[in-house]
Amino acid sequence: MNEHDIENLISTLYEMVQDAKGVPFSGDKCALERERVLDLLDEISNRLPGELKQAKTIVESRSELINSAKREAETILKDAKAQARQLVTQEAIYSEAKAQANEMVRAAQQKIKELKQVTNDYVDNSLRTTEETIAEALSTIRDSRSRFHGLVSPQQAPQQPQPQDSPIIEDI
Repeated sequence: MNEHDIENLISTLYEMVQDAKGVPFSGDKCALERERVLDLLDEISNRLPGELKQAKTIVESRSELINSAKREAETILKDAKAQARQLVTQEAIYSEAKAQANEMVRAAQQKIKELKQVTNDYVDNSLRTTEETIAEALSTIRDSRSRFHGLVSPQQAPQQPQPQDSPIIEDI
């Protein structure tokens, strides 16, 4: 039973109707061999249920395949949306972390700058204080030496003290 068998039976019916003799005084009506037409219709009817079942099975399979594809597409779309939301969330977290890291770096750089300035000021102040203390000590030492020379050799005139920026001390 293939589709050509049914098409041939239907073609035979068309030919019978076309070739049928018209009934006098009745317009489009014609006379057909009742038994032959009924046999052809029975044979078509017997063959159609199998073909209809096959067509129905094909349509159901197609519908099932389409529904399955729709479900799969919906699942893929749902997963893609969830993944996109996750990526957006991760991007937001990354952006926030990056902004916080940049702020921490800026704060650390500012603190380093401040610490450098404080350290430089402290070192400069310490060196100045040390220089002043050494200058006072040198002045005291020169005065003491001058007095010492005056005591040891009163006949010699006291020598002029060395300039303060000269750290050289004369031997006694």
